[in-house]
Amino acid sequence: MEGIYFILPGDALRLLLSRGGIRINLDLRKTNRTFEVLRRGDAFLFPDGTRVERSVIERIAKDESTLYFVRGGAVYKAAIAGRHYYKLVPTVPPTIEIDGIRMHRTKGTNPLRDARRKVEAVKPREGETVLDTCTGLGYTAIEASKRGAYVITVEKDSNVLELAKINPWSRELFTGGRVQVVHGDVFEVVRKFREGSFDAVIHDPPRFSLAGELYSEEFYRELYRVLRPGGRLFHYVGNPGGRYRGKDLQKGVMERLRKAGFVRVKRVREALGVAARKPEKGK
Repeated sequence: MEGIYFILPGDALRLLLSRGGIRINLDLRKTNRTFEVLRRGDAFLFPDGTRVERSVIERIAKDESTLYFVRGGAVYKAAIAGRHYYKLVPTVPPTIEIDGIRMHRTKGTNPLRDARRKVEAVKPREGETVLDTCTGLGYTAIEASKRGAYVITVEKDSNVLELAKINPWSRELFTGGRVQVVHGDVFEVVRKFREGSFDAVIHDPPRFSLAGELYSEEFYRELYRVLRPGGRLFHYVGNPGGRYRGKDLQKGVMERLRKAGFVRVKRVREALGVAARKPEKGK
């Protein structure tokens, strides 16, 4: 991620108002480091020598829905178009949006606080092994690893991983620390893990309409299998007051978790999900 300089809309506005240039943060506030961006007539000169025209900076300042970055002499949108449209949104830290749907909660919170609530629901401890079922930008996996756990995180979508690779806040996913990223469909990948491989599971799937199989009793039985006796599960579901086609999603999730063998199944309202445990041996 060296040599990638992100420009937030507010910083673009500061550049436009400057006379000779200013020092600004260019890594989405991941650090406090600043760089000097110089003004040269109707253009701005970035640390790697890239010259960015004023008209481009004006466009960035007006676009509060998309992140832009400078790399290798050009300006790019942090977006990928294909079967679906993916982009990083300039929250701090950024969230990812797929076909207009944000993958993190941002109303009244931010993606990092959202991830911390999910991790806190299972309270990973030093030396434990955690399965994070859906990587996304990796904030949950990174946060769990900071608690001392070793994390295996699974991501199906290569486009999501590509955006994570340029996102400064996702850096720890790819630096060979306590997080191992597996590229694959967790519905299939989970079958390859041995019974009792994990102390905790954080299950944060896409919405039900996009990945119904990840809300199925069949999948929950696999999560139960790979947990050690006494292992903890947190399952993000979404708005506890919301309904999908007239059904209470959380209630249905709780029923299927119990059928799969989980106990102490309860709602975790502050994290908009459900917590559960695998029984201890002999219980």
